[in-house]
Amino acid sequence: MYYADIKNYDIANGVGVRVSLFVSGCTHHCKGCFNHEAWDFHYGKPFTEDTINQIIESLRPSYIRGLSLLGGEPFEPSNQEGLLPLLRKVHEVYGDTKDIWAYSGYLFDRDICDDMMKKYSYTKELVSYLDVLVDGKFEMNLKSPNLKFRGSSNQRVIDVKQSLKQNKIIIWEGITEGC
Repeated sequence: MYYADIKNYDIANGVGVRVSLFVSGCTHHCKGCFNHEAWDFHYGKPFTEDTINQIIESLRPSYIRGLSLLGGEPFEPSNQEGLLPLLRKVHEVYGDTKDIWAYSGYLFDRDICDDMMKKYSYTKELVSYLDVLVDGKFEMNLKSPNLKFRGSSNQRVIDVKQSLKQNKIIIWEGITEGC
């Protein structure tokens, strides 16, 4: 796996100050994508054990609320395999003290929980570490600057743990419309 960027003090991709990892590789190719350079699976730098250790250390300060995974596409199968050791380590070191957000063009219920969890043994474990998932492809014609944590109105901000527990989509309670 490759990654395009790591932002150590991101305030745009989840609640609070976050460490954000932008993975490389995406097959969605959404029109108007803000990060089209990361569509290439070999863009940026190789994701290594050193990269994982760097992220773990960047999460250490108490003012860092959590980790956000963006892309590219974190749920491309090869990226899931690459991200799993990172999420295991974040969970091992920080437990529930740091939350984990992910952004995906795939739909949580149809693509991730149905298709991917059946095809790939690692998807279920990866999802188990997530707190919030913003799902759905970016749709240029549904773009709005008034949406929190998403670019277009078709995208959902999902409470992953509650959705898994209740076996239905639960919208994250921290989301409100407007600025």
